[in-house]
Amino acid sequence: MKRIWLENYPEGIPAEIDADLFMSIPDLFEKIVLKFAARPACHNLGRTISFAELEQLSRDFAAFLQGLPGMNKGDRVAIMAPNLLQYPVALFGILRAGMIVVNVNPLYTPRELEYQLKDSGAKTIVIVDNFAGVLQQVLGHTAVEHVITTQLGDLLTWPKRWIVNFVVKKVKKMVPAWRIDNAISFRAALARGAARSFKPVEMGREDVAFLQYTGGTTGVSKGAMLTHRNILANVEQTGIWVSASFKEGSEIAIAPLPMYHIFCLTSTLSFMKWGSLMVLITNPRDLPALVKELGRWKFSVMTGVNTLFNGLLNTTGFDRLDFSALKVVVGGGAAVQESVARRWQQATGRYITEAYGLTEASPGVCANPLEMPWSGNIGFPFPSTDVSVRDGSFNELPVWTGEGDIEKCTGELCVRGPQVMKGYWNNPEETAEVMQDGWLKTGDVGYLDAKGCVTITDRKKDMILVSGFNVYPNEIEGVVATHPGVLECGAVGVPDDKSGEAVKVVIVRKDSNLTKEAVIEHCKAQLTGYKRPRHIEFRDVLPKSPIGKVLRRDLRDAPNGE
Repeated sequence: MKRIWLENYPEGIPAEIDADLFMSIPDLFEKIVLKFAARPACHNLGRTISFAELEQLSRDFAAFLQGLPGMNKGDRVAIMAPNLLQYPVALFGILRAGMIVVNVNPLYTPRELEYQLKDSGAKTIVIVDNFAGVLQQVLGHTAVEHVITTQLGDLLTWPKRWIVNFVVKKVKKMVPAWRIDNAISFRAALARGAARSFKPVEMGREDVAFLQYTGGTTGVSKGAMLTHRNILANVEQTGIWVSASFKEGSEIAIAPLPMYHIFCLTSTLSFMKWGSLMVLITNPRDLPALVKELGRWKFSVMTGVNTLFNGLLNTTGFDRLDFSALKVVVGGGAAVQESVARRWQQATGRYITEAYGLTEASPGVCANPLEMPWSGNIGFPFPSTDVSVRDGSFNELPVWTGEGDIEKCTGELCVRGPQVMKGYWNNPEETAEVMQDGWLKTGDVGYLDAKGCVTITDRKKDMILVSGFNVYPNEIEGVVATHPGVLECGAVGVPDDKSGEAVKVVIVRKDSNLTKEAVIEHCKAQLTGYKRPRHIEFRDVLPKSPIGKVLRRDLRDAPNGE
Protein backbone atom coordinates (compact mmCIF):
# COMPACT_ATOMS: atom_id res chain seq x y z
CA MET A 1 0.00 0.00 0.00
CA LYS A 2 1.12 3.58 -0.62
CA ARG A 3 1.78 5.75 2.43
CA ILE A 4 0.01 8.84 1.10
CA TRP A 5 0.45 10.64 4.43
CA LEU A 6 4.22 10.95 4.04
CA GLU A 7 3.78 13.85 1.59
CA ASN A 8 2.08 15.85 4.35
CA TYR A 9 4.36 14.98 7.26
CA PRO A 10 5.57 17.85 9.46
CA GLU A 11 9.05 19.07 8.60
CA GLY A 12 11.80 16.94 10.08
CA ILE A 13 9.70 13.81 10.66
CA PRO A 14 11.24 10.76 8.93
CA ALA A 15 9.28 8.06 7.13
CA GLU A 16 10.99 5.35 9.18
CA ILE A 17 12.44 4.94 12.65
CA ASP A 18 15.09 2.49 13.83
CA ALA A 19 13.25 0.11 16.12
CA ASP A 20 16.50 -1.62 17.02
CA LEU A 21 18.48 1.26 18.52
CA PHE A 22 18.42 -0.48 21.90
CA MET A 23 18.46 -4.12 22.89
CA SER A 24 15.93 -3.75 25.70
CA ILE A 25 14.22 -1.19 27.93
CA PRO A 26 16.94 -1.64 30.59
CA ASP A 27 19.52 -0.94 27.87
CA LEU A 28 17.77 2.37 27.10
CA PHE A 29 17.37 3.13 30.80
CA GLU A 30 21.04 2.57 31.56
CA LYS A 31 22.08 4.87 28.73
CA ILE A 32 19.66 7.57 29.95
CA VAL A 33 21.10 7.29 33.46
CA LEU A 34 24.66 7.51 32.17
CA LYS A 35 23.83 10.73 30.33
CA PHE A 36 21.64 12.45 32.93
CA ALA A 37 22.78 10.91 36.23
CA ALA A 38 22.72 14.13 38.26
CA ARG A 39 19.53 15.47 36.68
CA PRO A 40 16.15 15.16 38.47
CA ALA A 41 14.17 12.20 37.15
CA CYS A 42 10.92 11.92 39.15
CA HIS A 43 9.00 14.04 41.64
CA ASN A 44 6.08 12.97 43.81
CA LEU A 45 4.51 14.19 47.04
CA GLY A 46 7.25 16.73 47.64
CA ARG A 47 10.34 14.59 46.94
CA THR A 48 12.52 14.60 43.84
CA ILE A 49 14.93 11.79 42.98
CA SER A 50 17.71 12.00 40.40
CA PHE A 51 18.33 9.55 37.57
CA ALA A 52 21.27 8.19 39.58
CA GLU A 53 19.02 7.60 42.60
CA LEU A 54 16.39 5.93 40.39
CA GLU A 55 19.10 3.69 38.98
CA GLN A 56 20.34 2.69 42.44
CA LEU A 57 16.88 2.07 43.88
CA SER A 58 15.75 0.03 40.86
CA ARG A 59 19.03 -1.90 40.97
CA ASP A 60 18.37 -2.77 44.63
CA PHE A 61 14.83 -3.87 43.82
CA ALA A 62 16.06 -5.99 40.89
CA ALA A 63 18.62 -7.68 43.16
CA PHE A 64 15.89 -8.35 45.72
CA LEU A 65 13.65 -9.99 43.10
CA GLN A 66 16.53 -12.14 41.85
CA GLY A 67 17.04 -13.39 45.41
CA LEU A 68 13.43 -14.50 45.92
CA PRO A 69 12.93 -18.28 45.89
CA GLY A 70 11.57 -19.56 42.59
CA MET A 71 11.84 -16.24 40.72
CA ASN A 72 13.56 -16.42 37.34
CA LYS A 73 13.83 -14.58 34.05
CA GLY A 74 10.42 -14.29 32.38
CA ASP A 75 8.40 -14.61 35.58
CA ARG A 76 5.57 -12.10 36.00
CA VAL A 77 5.56 -9.44 38.70
CA ALA A 78 2.40 -7.36 39.25
CA ILE A 79 2.36 -3.73 40.36
CA MET A 80 -0.87 -2.46 41.95
CA ALA A 81 -0.37 1.19 42.85
CA PRO A 82 -1.15 4.76 41.82
CA ASN A 83 1.58 7.18 40.69
CA LEU A 84 4.21 7.13 43.42
CA LEU A 85 8.02 7.13 43.36
CA GLN A 86 7.75 3.42 44.12
CA TYR A 87 6.22 2.82 40.69
CA PRO A 88 9.21 3.63 38.45
CA VAL A 89 11.55 2.03 41.00
CA ALA A 90 9.58 -1.24 40.89
CA LEU A 91 8.98 -1.07 37.14
CA PHE A 92 12.61 -0.63 36.14
CA GLY A 93 13.66 -3.09 38.84
CA ILE A 94 11.38 -5.79 37.44
CA LEU A 95 12.60 -5.23 33.89
CA ARG A 96 16.27 -5.12 34.91
CA ALA A 97 15.78 -8.46 36.70
CA GLY A 98 14.65 -9.91 33.36
CA MET A 99 11.06 -10.32 34.52
CA ILE A 100 7.73 -9.19 33.05
CA VAL A 101 5.66 -6.31 34.43
CA VAL A 102 1.93 -6.88 34.94
CA ASN A 103 0.29 -3.49 35.54
CA VAL A 104 -2.82 -3.72 37.73
CA ASN A 105 -5.47 -1.08 38.29
CA PRO A 106 -5.45 -0.39 42.06
CA LEU A 107 -9.22 0.17 42.03
CA TYR A 108 -9.94 -3.40 40.95
CA THR A 109 -12.52 -5.41 42.81
CA PRO A 110 -11.50 -8.80 44.26
CA ARG A 111 -13.04 -10.57 41.26
CA GLU A 112 -11.13 -8.45 38.74
CA LEU A 113 -7.86 -8.76 40.64
CA GLU A 114 -8.17 -12.52 41.00
CA TYR A 115 -8.83 -12.91 37.28
CA GLN A 116 -5.79 -10.88 36.23
CA LEU A 117 -3.41 -12.50 38.70
CA LYS A 118 -4.56 -15.99 37.72
CA ASP A 119 -4.50 -15.27 34.00
CA SER A 120 -1.02 -13.73 34.08
CA GLY A 121 0.39 -16.33 36.45
CA ALA A 122 2.07 -13.56 38.45
CA LYS A 123 4.27 -15.01 41.22
CA THR A 124 5.04 -11.70 42.94
CA ILE A 125 3.04 -8.52 43.52
CA VAL A 126 3.98 -5.03 44.67
CA ILE A 127 0.90 -3.43 46.24
CA VAL A 128 0.08 -0.26 48.14
CA ASP A 129 -1.29 -1.31 51.52
CA ASN A 130 -4.48 0.72 50.92
CA PHE A 131 -5.50 -2.15 48.60
CA ALA A 132 -3.92 -5.08 50.43
CA GLY A 133 -7.30 -6.07 51.88
CA VAL A 134 -8.54 -6.77 48.36
CA LEU A 135 -5.51 -8.94 47.66
CA GLN A 136 -5.99 -10.80 50.95
CA GLN A 137 -9.42 -11.98 49.79
CA VAL A 138 -8.12 -13.66 46.63
CA LEU A 139 -4.47 -14.47 47.33
CA GLY A 140 -5.13 -18.15 48.03
CA HIS A 141 -6.68 -18.61 44.58
CA THR A 142 -3.66 -17.27 42.69
CA ALA A 143 -0.07 -18.31 41.97
CA VAL A 144 1.33 -15.36 43.92
CA GLU A 145 4.10 -16.49 46.30
CA HIS A 146 5.66 -13.17 47.29
CA VAL A 147 3.87 -10.01 48.42
CA ILE A 148 5.67 -6.65 48.76
CA THR A 149 3.55 -3.96 50.41
CA THR A 150 4.24 -0.24 50.45
CA GLN A 151 2.73 2.81 52.12
CA LEU A 152 2.13 5.99 50.14
CA GLY A 153 5.00 7.88 51.73
CA ASP A 154 7.61 5.12 51.86
CA LEU A 155 10.13 6.82 49.56
CA LEU A 156 9.75 10.29 51.06
CA THR A 157 12.40 11.68 53.40
CA TRP A 158 12.02 11.67 57.18
CA PRO A 159 9.91 13.06 58.86
CA LYS A 160 7.54 13.59 55.94
CA ARG A 161 7.47 9.85 55.31
CA TRP A 162 6.15 9.21 58.82
CA ILE A 163 3.67 12.12 58.64
CA VAL A 164 2.17 11.08 55.29
CA ASN A 165 1.85 7.43 56.31
CA PHE A 166 0.34 8.36 59.70
CA VAL A 167 -2.22 10.75 58.19
CA VAL A 168 -3.25 8.30 55.46
CA LYS A 169 -3.65 5.41 57.90
CA LYS A 170 -4.74 6.95 61.18
CA VAL A 171 -6.34 10.30 60.33
CA LYS A 172 -7.96 9.75 56.92
CA LYS A 173 -8.39 6.02 57.64
CA MET A 174 -7.69 5.13 54.00
CA VAL A 175 -6.12 1.75 54.80
CA PRO A 176 -8.66 -0.98 55.62
CA ALA A 177 -7.44 -3.69 57.97
CA TRP A 178 -5.54 -6.52 56.28
CA ARG A 179 -3.26 -9.41 57.09
CA ILE A 180 -1.03 -11.27 54.66
CA ASP A 181 1.43 -13.66 56.24
CA ASN A 182 5.07 -13.27 55.16
CA ALA A 183 4.44 -10.01 53.29
CA ILE A 184 7.53 -7.83 53.16
CA SER A 185 7.63 -4.04 53.13
CA PHE A 186 8.97 -2.19 50.09
CA ARG A 187 11.63 -0.48 52.19
CA ALA A 188 12.78 -3.83 53.60
CA ALA A 189 12.91 -5.26 50.08
CA LEU A 190 15.16 -2.41 48.98
CA ALA A 191 17.41 -2.93 52.01
CA ARG A 192 17.73 -6.65 51.25
CA GLY A 193 18.49 -5.92 47.62
CA ALA A 194 21.15 -3.36 48.54
CA ALA A 195 22.99 -6.09 50.46
CA ARG A 196 22.93 -8.45 47.48
CA SER A 197 24.84 -8.47 44.22
CA PHE A 198 22.81 -7.70 41.09
CA LYS A 199 23.34 -9.91 38.04
CA PRO A 200 22.49 -8.15 34.75
CA VAL A 201 20.21 -10.29 32.61
CA GLU A 202 20.68 -10.77 28.90
CA MET A 203 17.43 -9.94 27.11
CA GLY A 204 16.34 -9.98 23.48
CA ARG A 205 14.23 -7.41 21.72
CA GLU A 206 11.44 -9.94 21.23
CA ASP A 207 11.28 -10.86 24.92
CA VAL A 208 8.00 -9.79 26.54
CA ALA A 209 8.38 -6.72 28.77
CA PHE A 210 4.73 -6.10 29.76
CA LEU A 211 1.50 -7.99 30.03
CA GLN A 212 -0.81 -5.03 29.57
CA TYR A 213 -4.43 -5.97 30.16
CA THR A 214 -7.23 -4.66 27.97
CA GLY A 215 -10.73 -5.65 26.89
CA GLY A 216 -10.80 -8.17 24.06
CA THR A 217 -13.42 -8.79 21.37
CA THR A 218 -15.33 -11.06 23.78
CA GLY A 219 -15.33 -8.41 26.50
CA VAL A 220 -13.03 -10.47 28.75
CA SER A 221 -9.80 -8.74 29.74
CA LYS A 222 -6.76 -9.98 27.80
CA GLY A 223 -3.05 -9.57 28.44
CA ALA A 224 -1.41 -7.91 25.45
CA MET A 225 2.16 -9.19 25.16
CA LEU A 226 4.25 -6.07 24.55
CA THR A 227 7.87 -6.85 23.81
CA HIS A 228 10.87 -4.67 24.57
CA ARG A 229 11.03 -3.87 20.84
CA ASN A 230 7.33 -2.94 20.72
CA ILE A 231 7.75 -0.37 23.51
CA LEU A 232 11.11 0.94 22.29
CA ALA A 233 9.73 1.41 18.78
CA ASN A 234 6.81 3.45 20.09
CA VAL A 235 9.09 5.48 22.35
CA GLU A 236 11.06 6.39 19.23
CA GLN A 237 7.96 7.04 17.10
CA THR A 238 6.17 9.26 19.60
CA GLY A 239 9.38 10.92 20.77
CA ILE A 240 10.33 12.07 17.28
CA TRP A 241 6.82 13.42 16.73
CA VAL A 242 6.58 15.65 19.82
CA SER A 243 10.18 16.60 20.63
CA ALA A 244 11.11 19.15 17.96
CA SER A 245 11.34 21.93 20.57
CA PHE A 246 12.74 19.84 23.44
CA LYS A 247 16.05 20.60 25.13
CA GLU A 248 17.90 17.76 26.79
CA GLY A 249 17.82 17.79 30.56
CA SER A 250 15.51 20.80 30.84
CA GLU A 251 11.93 19.67 30.20
CA ILE A 252 9.39 19.26 33.01
CA ALA A 253 6.59 16.82 32.17
CA ILE A 254 3.37 16.57 34.17
CA ALA A 255 2.10 12.97 34.42
CA PRO A 256 -1.47 13.04 35.78
CA LEU A 257 -2.47 9.78 34.10
CA PRO A 258 -1.65 6.54 35.96
CA MET A 259 1.59 4.77 35.07
CA TYR A 260 -0.26 1.47 34.98
CA HIS A 261 -2.00 2.75 31.84
CA ILE A 262 -0.10 2.27 28.59
CA PHE A 263 -0.52 5.92 27.49
CA CYS A 264 1.33 7.29 30.52
CA LEU A 265 3.76 4.38 30.59
CA THR A 266 5.16 4.91 27.09
CA SER A 267 4.98 8.72 27.42
CA THR A 268 7.10 8.49 30.57
CA LEU A 269 9.81 6.53 28.77
CA SER A 270 9.67 8.88 25.79
CA PHE A 271 10.11 12.00 27.94
CA MET A 272 12.75 10.34 30.13
CA LYS A 273 14.85 9.75 27.02
CA TRP A 274 15.31 13.54 26.92
CA GLY A 275 16.34 13.66 30.56
CA SER A 276 13.01 15.25 31.49
CA LEU A 277 11.72 15.54 35.04
CA MET A 278 8.50 13.56 35.45
CA VAL A 279 6.08 15.07 37.98
CA LEU A 280 3.95 12.09 39.05
CA ILE A 281 0.43 13.01 40.17
CA THR A 282 -0.96 10.49 42.65
CA ASN A 283 -4.61 11.61 42.61
CA PRO A 284 -5.53 13.57 39.45
CA ARG A 285 -9.23 13.49 40.41
CA ASP A 286 -8.50 16.04 43.14
CA LEU A 287 -8.52 18.90 40.63
CA PRO A 288 -7.94 21.75 43.12
CA ALA A 289 -4.86 19.91 44.43
CA LEU A 290 -3.69 19.26 40.86
CA VAL A 291 -4.01 22.96 40.00
CA LYS A 292 -2.01 23.77 43.14
CA GLU A 293 0.71 21.31 42.10
CA LEU A 294 0.80 22.73 38.56
CA GLY A 295 1.36 26.15 40.11
CA ARG A 296 4.66 24.93 41.58
CA TRP A 297 6.24 24.19 38.21
CA LYS A 298 7.11 25.93 34.97
CA PHE A 299 6.08 22.78 33.15
CA SER A 300 6.68 22.31 29.45
CA VAL A 301 4.93 19.02 28.66
CA MET A 302 1.64 17.47 29.73
CA THR A 303 -0.46 14.47 28.78
CA GLY A 304 -4.14 14.00 29.51
CA VAL A 305 -7.58 12.97 28.37
CA ASN A 306 -10.59 15.07 27.41
CA THR A 307 -12.31 14.80 30.78
CA LEU A 308 -9.16 15.91 32.61
CA PHE A 309 -8.67 18.93 30.35
CA ASN A 310 -12.34 19.84 30.74
CA GLY A 311 -12.16 19.42 34.49
CA LEU A 312 -9.09 21.66 34.79
CA LEU A 313 -10.72 24.36 32.67
CA ASN A 314 -13.59 24.40 35.15
CA THR A 315 -11.37 24.46 38.26
CA THR A 316 -10.75 27.73 40.07
CA GLY A 317 -7.23 29.04 39.61
CA PHE A 318 -6.32 27.10 36.47
CA ASP A 319 -6.60 30.16 34.23
CA ARG A 320 -4.12 31.99 36.48
CA LEU A 321 -1.31 29.45 36.10
CA ASP A 322 1.96 30.28 34.34
CA PHE A 323 1.87 28.61 30.91
CA SER A 324 4.88 30.48 29.50
CA ALA A 325 7.07 27.35 29.36
CA LEU A 326 4.38 25.04 27.98
CA LYS A 327 5.43 23.47 24.68
CA VAL A 328 3.47 20.26 24.13
CA VAL A 329 0.09 18.99 25.37
CA VAL A 330 -0.91 15.54 24.14
CA GLY A 331 -4.50 14.30 24.39
CA GLY A 332 -5.33 10.62 23.99
CA GLY A 333 -7.34 7.80 25.47
CA ALA A 334 -10.59 9.20 24.04
CA ALA A 335 -11.62 11.86 21.53
CA VAL A 336 -10.84 15.45 22.48
CA GLN A 337 -14.00 17.51 22.04
CA GLU A 338 -13.83 20.68 19.96
CA SER A 339 -15.28 22.87 22.70
CA VAL A 340 -12.66 21.66 25.18
CA ALA A 341 -9.82 22.04 22.68
CA ARG A 342 -10.77 25.62 21.84
CA ARG A 343 -11.16 26.66 25.48
CA TRP A 344 -7.83 25.04 26.34
CA GLN A 345 -6.03 26.99 23.62
CA GLN A 346 -7.63 30.22 24.80
CA ALA A 347 -6.64 29.55 28.42
CA THR A 348 -3.09 28.25 27.89
CA GLY A 349 -2.01 29.56 24.50
CA ARG A 350 -1.22 26.00 23.38
CA TYR A 351 -3.14 23.51 21.28
CA ILE A 352 -3.93 20.01 22.46
CA THR A 353 -2.22 17.62 20.05
CA GLU A 354 -4.72 14.84 19.63
CA ALA A 355 -3.18 11.40 19.30
CA TYR A 356 -4.64 7.95 18.83
CA GLY A 357 -3.53 4.57 20.00
CA LEU A 358 -4.53 1.38 21.75
CA THR A 359 -2.93 -0.99 24.21
CA GLU A 360 -2.16 -3.55 21.52
CA ALA A 361 -0.01 -0.94 19.70
CA SER A 362 2.07 0.09 22.70
CA PRO A 363 -0.04 2.41 22.25
CA GLY A 364 0.72 5.13 19.66
CA VAL A 365 -0.58 4.84 16.08
CA CYS A 366 -1.39 8.36 14.83
CA ALA A 367 -1.13 12.00 15.89
CA ASN A 368 -1.85 15.46 14.58
CA PRO A 369 1.09 17.78 13.90
CA LEU A 370 2.06 20.03 16.80
CA GLU A 371 0.64 23.56 16.77
CA MET A 372 -2.37 22.43 14.76
CA PRO A 373 -5.86 23.57 15.81
CA TRP A 374 -8.55 21.01 16.58
CA SER A 375 -9.48 19.26 13.34
CA GLY A 376 -11.78 16.42 14.34
CA ASN A 377 -9.32 13.80 13.06
CA ILE A 378 -6.44 11.93 14.68
CA GLY A 379 -3.78 13.04 12.22
CA PHE A 380 -1.19 11.01 10.36
CA PRO A 381 0.21 7.55 11.09
CA PHE A 382 3.54 7.58 12.94
CA PRO A 383 6.79 6.72 11.12
CA SER A 384 7.16 3.02 10.27
CA THR A 385 3.39 2.61 10.68
CA ASP A 386 0.90 1.47 8.06
CA VAL A 387 -2.81 2.21 8.37
CA SER A 388 -5.51 0.63 6.24
CA VAL A 389 -9.31 0.83 6.40
CA ARG A 390 -11.01 -2.52 5.78
CA ASP A 391 -14.55 -3.79 5.34
CA GLY A 392 -16.09 -6.80 7.06
CA SER A 393 -14.42 -9.16 4.55
CA PHE A 394 -11.02 -7.53 5.15
CA ASN A 395 -11.01 -5.81 1.74
CA GLU A 396 -9.21 -2.47 1.66
CA LEU A 397 -11.55 0.49 1.22
CA PRO A 398 -10.81 3.59 -0.87
CA VAL A 399 -9.74 6.91 0.64
CA TRP A 400 -12.31 9.65 1.12
CA THR A 401 -11.78 12.29 -1.58
CA GLY A 402 -14.43 14.67 -0.28
CA GLU A 403 -17.01 13.54 -2.81
CA GLY A 404 -19.43 10.63 -3.01
CA ASP A 405 -20.76 8.42 -0.24
CA ILE A 406 -18.41 8.59 2.76
CA GLU A 407 -19.94 5.39 4.15
CA LYS A 408 -18.27 3.48 1.29
CA CYS A 409 -14.90 4.66 2.61
CA THR A 410 -15.68 3.95 6.25
CA GLY A 411 -14.62 0.70 7.86
CA GLU A 412 -12.43 -0.85 10.54
CA LEU A 413 -9.05 0.77 11.10
CA CYS A 414 -6.20 -1.74 10.77
CA VAL A 415 -2.60 -1.08 11.82
CA ARG A 416 0.78 -2.60 11.03
CA GLY A 417 4.13 -1.60 12.52
CA PRO A 418 6.93 -2.50 14.97
CA GLN A 419 4.82 -1.28 17.91
CA VAL A 420 2.07 -3.88 17.36
CA MET A 421 1.89 -6.52 20.09
CA LYS A 422 3.13 -10.07 19.87
CA GLY A 423 -0.38 -11.33 20.66
CA TYR A 424 -2.60 -12.02 23.66
CA TRP A 425 -1.12 -13.99 26.55
CA ASN A 426 -2.12 -17.67 26.41
CA ASN A 427 -5.01 -16.86 24.09
CA PRO A 428 -4.39 -17.84 20.45
CA GLU A 429 -8.10 -17.72 19.64
CA GLU A 430 -8.48 -14.09 20.67
CA THR A 431 -5.17 -13.25 18.97
CA ALA A 432 -6.48 -14.73 15.73
CA GLU A 433 -9.62 -12.58 16.05
CA VAL A 434 -7.64 -9.33 15.96
CA MET A 435 -4.52 -10.25 13.93
CA GLN A 436 -4.73 -11.01 10.22
CA ASP A 437 -1.90 -11.10 7.67
CA GLY A 438 0.32 -9.01 9.95
CA TRP A 439 -2.39 -6.40 10.58
CA LEU A 440 -3.97 -5.51 13.91
CA LYS A 441 -7.73 -4.98 13.65
CA THR A 442 -8.35 -2.16 16.11
CA GLY A 443 -12.12 -2.37 16.52
CA ASP A 444 -12.32 1.35 15.70
CA VAL A 445 -14.37 2.65 12.79
CA GLY A 446 -13.13 5.45 10.57
CA TYR A 447 -11.76 6.52 7.21
CA LEU A 448 -8.61 7.81 5.53
CA ASP A 449 -8.72 11.03 3.49
CA ALA A 450 -6.72 12.00 0.41
CA LYS A 451 -4.04 13.73 2.51
CA GLY A 452 -3.48 10.63 4.59
CA CYS A 453 -5.29 11.94 7.67
CA VAL A 454 -7.21 9.39 9.70
CA THR A 455 -10.62 10.13 11.18
CA ILE A 456 -12.15 7.86 13.81
CA THR A 457 -15.91 7.96 13.92
CA ASP A 458 -16.29 5.56 16.87
CA ARG A 459 -15.77 2.11 18.31
CA LYS A 460 -17.51 -0.69 16.44
CA LYS A 461 -19.11 -1.90 19.64
CA ASP A 462 -20.30 1.61 20.60
CA MET A 463 -21.98 2.39 17.27
CA ILE A 464 -25.73 2.97 17.57
CA LEU A 465 -28.00 1.57 14.86
CA VAL A 466 -31.13 3.72 14.48
CA SER A 467 -33.58 2.41 11.85
CA GLY A 468 -30.64 1.03 9.87
CA PHE A 469 -28.59 4.24 10.08
CA ASN A 470 -25.20 4.32 11.81
CA VAL A 471 -24.95 6.87 14.63
CA TYR A 472 -21.62 7.50 16.34
CA PRO A 473 -21.63 8.58 20.00
CA ASN A 474 -18.56 10.80 19.54
CA GLU A 475 -20.52 13.02 17.13
CA ILE A 476 -23.49 13.29 19.48
CA GLU A 477 -21.28 14.06 22.48
CA GLY A 478 -19.39 16.69 20.51
CA VAL A 479 -22.61 18.53 19.67
CA VAL A 480 -24.18 18.30 23.14
CA ALA A 481 -20.91 19.44 24.79
CA THR A 482 -21.05 22.76 22.91
CA HIS A 483 -24.13 23.82 24.86
CA PRO A 484 -22.97 26.36 27.48
CA GLY A 485 -25.05 24.66 30.18
CA VAL A 486 -23.31 21.27 29.76
CA LEU A 487 -20.24 20.36 31.81
CA GLU A 488 -19.75 16.90 30.31
CA CYS A 489 -21.82 14.19 28.67
CA GLY A 490 -21.92 10.66 27.34
CA ALA A 491 -24.04 9.14 24.56
CA VAL A 492 -25.15 5.51 24.16
CA GLY A 493 -27.75 3.47 22.33
CA VAL A 494 -30.71 2.01 24.19
CA PRO A 495 -33.38 -0.44 22.92
CA ASP A 496 -36.34 1.11 21.10
CA ASP A 497 -39.45 -0.71 19.85
CA LYS A 498 -39.78 1.39 16.70
CA SER A 499 -36.21 2.08 15.58
CA GLY A 500 -34.31 -0.83 17.11
CA GLU A 501 -32.12 1.57 19.06
CA ALA A 502 -32.42 5.20 20.10
CA VAL A 503 -29.86 7.74 21.27
CA LYS A 504 -29.60 8.39 24.98
CA VAL A 505 -27.47 11.22 26.40
CA VAL A 506 -26.42 11.47 30.03
CA ILE A 507 -25.41 14.99 31.06
CA VAL A 508 -23.64 16.60 33.99
CA ARG A 509 -24.93 20.18 34.16
CA LYS A 510 -22.77 23.27 34.38
CA ASP A 511 -25.96 25.32 34.61
CA SER A 512 -28.38 23.85 37.15
CA ASN A 513 -31.30 25.37 35.20
CA LEU A 514 -30.54 23.41 32.02
CA THR A 515 -33.61 21.49 30.83
CA LYS A 516 -34.12 18.50 28.55
CA GLU A 517 -36.10 20.73 26.21
CA ALA A 518 -33.15 23.11 25.85
CA VAL A 519 -30.82 20.22 25.00
CA ILE A 520 -33.22 18.87 22.38
CA GLU A 521 -33.60 22.32 20.81
CA HIS A 522 -29.82 22.69 20.71
CA CYS A 523 -29.46 19.33 18.95
CA LYS A 524 -32.15 20.10 16.36
CA ALA A 525 -29.97 22.77 14.78
CA GLN A 526 -26.96 20.47 14.39
CA LEU A 527 -28.16 16.88 14.11
CA THR A 528 -30.43 15.19 11.63
CA GLY A 529 -33.58 13.56 13.01
CA TYR A 530 -32.40 10.00 13.62
CA LYS A 531 -29.25 11.23 15.42
CA ARG A 532 -31.10 13.38 17.94
CA PRO A 533 -31.32 12.12 21.54
CA ARG A 534 -34.64 10.48 22.41
CA HIS A 535 -33.67 10.06 26.05
CA ILE A 536 -31.90 12.66 28.20
CA GLU A 537 -30.78 12.02 31.74
CA PHE A 538 -29.07 14.39 34.18
CA ARG A 539 -26.58 13.08 36.73
CA ASP A 540 -24.15 14.54 39.22
CA VAL A 541 -21.20 12.58 37.79
CA LEU A 542 -20.44 10.29 34.88
CA PRO A 543 -18.93 6.83 35.41
CA LYS A 544 -15.30 6.90 34.28
CA SER A 545 -12.27 4.67 33.95
CA PRO A 546 -9.12 5.39 35.98
CA ILE A 547 -7.77 7.61 33.18
CA GLY A 548 -11.02 9.53 32.84
CA LYS A 549 -12.68 7.86 29.86
CA VAL A 550 -16.47 7.85 30.13
CA LEU A 551 -17.65 4.28 30.62
CA ARG A 552 -20.42 4.07 28.07
CA ARG A 553 -21.35 0.54 29.05
CA ASP A 554 -22.33 1.83 32.49
CA LEU A 555 -24.49 4.54 30.91
CA ARG A 556 -26.14 1.93 28.72
CA ASP A 557 -26.90 -0.43 31.57
CA ALA A 558 -28.35 2.25 33.81
CA PRO A 559 -32.08 3.16 33.78
CA ASN A 560 -33.07 5.84 31.30
CA GLY A 561 -34.37 8.12 34.04
CA GLU A 562 -37.26 10.47 33.66
